[in-house]
Amino acid sequence: MIFAVVLAGGIGSRMGNVDRPKQYMLVGDKPILIHTLEKFYVHDEFEKVIVLCPEEWVKQTQNLIKKYLGQTDRIAVIKGGPTRNETIMNSLSYIDEHYGLDEETIVVTHDSVRPFVTERIIEENIKYVKEYGACDTAVAATDTIVCSQDNQLISEIPDRRQMYQGQTPQSFNALKLKRLYESLSEEEKETLTDAAKIFVMKGEKVHLVEGEVFNIKITYPYDLRVAEALIRGE
Repeated sequence: MIFAVVLAGGIGSRMGNVDRPKQYMLVGDKPILIHTLEKFYVHDEFEKVIVLCPEEWVKQTQNLIKKYLGQTDRIAVIKGGPTRNETIMNSLSYIDEHYGLDEETIVVTHDSVRPFVTERIIEENIKYVKEYGACDTAVAATDTIVCSQDNQLISEIPDRRQMYQGQTPQSFNALKLKRLYESLSEEEKETLTDAAKIFVMKGEKVHLVEGEVFNIKITYPYDLRVAEALIRGE
């Protein structure tokens, strides 16, 4: 079975003084989260779309889904965890409880604030996760990447031809993801930035899926203006 896992646990601290998490802010005539959910809801390959959000927003999220997408049992809303990866683990626990985890279970994880993901990107994630067990969406870096150990002086300028900027979806064999995560030490877990790093740390292959420059993550007020322009087709 294949499940879409939409991560909506952010609080939007970098968006400035706003009255709600950024995934619930309007772009066009709908919340960002709804734009994102629509991209996965229309795919028949997904057994269920699982949305993970702060516990205090579960009911509100359910109401928004009912308002914009109608009454449906294809979307489940559950509370997330204290970190991104623990939130993903919550989704695996939900799947295990309701469907069971086996070697064929796949999760396609995606940021709720990336509403411009394309059908092509989703389909390629499904294709490559079936083949390789893990894949990550990324775009080739166009700017020179500069590294600094102390945030003051340049310590390294790596070859840009080998640099990519990570996006989502990130897709995994669910059972393998769970086993690898549980094998990490607490110190290793503290270094994680996303779930793909779990596979890389354990020497597992993660296939690249070509992203799109417009598959933006809405993080700052500027991103909202860009998203509005994209929605309007500008």
